[in-house]
Amino acid sequence: MDFERLNGDIKEMRRRNRGLGLAVGVLAAGQILALVVILNLLGTVRTIVVPPALTQTFWVTRDQASHEYLEQMGSFIAWLILDVTPASIDWKKDVLLGYVEPEQYGPLKTRQEVEAERLKRINAATVFAPQQLVPSEAAQSVVIRGRLRTLVNGFETANELKAYLIEFSYAGARMHLKAFKEVPYASK
Repeated sequence: MDFERLNGDIKEMRRRNRGLGLAVGVLAAGQILALVVILNLLGTVRTIVVPPALTQTFWVTRDQASHEYLEQMGSFIAWLILDVTPASIDWKKDVLLGYVEPEQYGPLKTRQEVEAERLKRINAATVFAPQQLVPSEAAQSVVIRGRLRTLVNGFETANELKAYLIEFSYAGARMHLKAFKEVPYASK
């Protein structure tokens, strides 16, 4: 037995093992770093969703949407609710109900059906001309101000400045209508 050769082989193997151990350590550290980066990105991923009519760029996170998206959705919802005729209210009601939060579906459906019956009975139409949109990313809402014209049998019966608060909730990669109500017109 050649002890010198044996000692040389043992030293060579120890050197290789140290190199392999160092490589495994670097790979493990890389895996841990990648895991930390992935976990940090989970809450900040922005999903691109397309609103009914795309006019601006916007962003959406897990539970919030940008003010541009809120403006577009607010305009769309206001159009569905406030720009109606006896011929259009039924299909606009059906489209609107597709955006309503599940908890609000029943009350809003009843409200829209009553409004549809009233519009058909008196042959009325309403036209809303938005003048100002005030979105709030923190509250996920939009205040929309404008002029609401009401026509009965083709004759204008009302032409008033109105303001509406439209509240949204964002869940399941979809924007839902939470509330639609009239608020005082006073501008801020």
